[in-house]
Amino acid sequence: MEFEWSDGDTAYRRELCDFLASELPDDWAEMSVHGPGSDAQAAFSREFCAKLAERGWLTQSWPAEFGGADATPWRHAILSEEMWRVGEPRGSQYMNVNWIGPTIMKYGSDAQKAFHLPKISAGDVLWCQGFSEPEAGSDLVSLRTAAVRDGEDYVVNGSKIWTSYVAGAEYCFLLVRTDLASKRHKGITVLLAPMDAPGVTVREVPAVIGERYFHELFFDDARIPVACRLGPEGEGWNVVSYALAFERVGAMRYARASLTLDALAEAARERDLLDDPVIQEKLAAARCAVEASRVLSYRVIDLRAKGSEPTADTNIARVAGTLCENAVSDLALEIAGNEALTYGDFAESYWRLAMTAGVAVGTTEINLNLIASRWLGLPRE
Repeated sequence: MEFEWSDGDTAYRRELCDFLASELPDDWAEMSVHGPGSDAQAAFSREFCAKLAERGWLTQSWPAEFGGADATPWRHAILSEEMWRVGEPRGSQYMNVNWIGPTIMKYGSDAQKAFHLPKISAGDVLWCQGFSEPEAGSDLVSLRTAAVRDGEDYVVNGSKIWTSYVAGAEYCFLLVRTDLASKRHKGITVLLAPMDAPGVTVREVPAVIGERYFHELFFDDARIPVACRLGPEGEGWNVVSYALAFERVGAMRYARASLTLDALAEAARERDLLDDPVIQEKLAAARCAVEASRVLSYRVIDLRAKGSEPTADTNIARVAGTLCENAVSDLALEIAGNEALTYGDFAESYWRLAMTAGVAVGTTEINLNLIASRWLGLPRE
């Protein structure tokens, strides 16, 4: 089995790293501290992603007919690793490339593909996702936001919460219930909803994680054209399941964890903690968790490169990623000590980032349940 990168992939990674070194602003470290949802980073992502697009890198792993270069999923993995290593300067646009675009490719109409995919490929559009609700967090099938058809529109009423990346977002990947008598997985529909539609209101939810990180979305008789529906009415669960399989292994957060772990080892050395056997053991355990996350993510990329449909490997990789980030963030607080209480300190910044790991794309508990049923074949109660 060959674990080495090809010469072409190695050269691409080197060129990408040189690009990042030259294009990230001098105050990037300060900007990224406030989180990928901040106004500053949302604005920066347009400029930055446009430059990636000019080089053909932003969506290179997409098919050429949709603005890509038919590159392998491994090129996408390299791009994601290097982006996350430096703090994800693509902002919310990593979602566009990773799962919104591919889901539109699979389920979208010709008109939807022609309208949305060129914008994503050019790095010229911001999206958010409308999944969780006050009474339906990670249990998405309990959602109650209603969409009732009225002619050529859906009239949408309800609310979403914990919505990320709303700053500047033009479209929302929105889950609604079009069959109001349905329950659970049935009757769910996906809308590619314009955020400027009348009746859509946004309210920020203050959070310690970062600026503009969470929001509430309110829909009060909001009229969303039927032409915005992605896939057949009432069959949205198939659409969102496909999207989530891509989302679980698209943010290569272990790359940031690895870099942070290197910094923690150096910090431990400076504090005369590196000879402490307890610290040594925790550093080693965290390193193992990082490498496990990387290898399990590579397993998913390998399956994609071979044309496999999404499998439970995505759930396994996601849980491994959460364990990796938790191990590194806990160790960061222990080594940094009182300095970790300072906003912007590298340990504090990483801890805030890691807080989302066990919640985004379904809680760890839900992913474990899916592993139990889809991987281990255990019966549901």
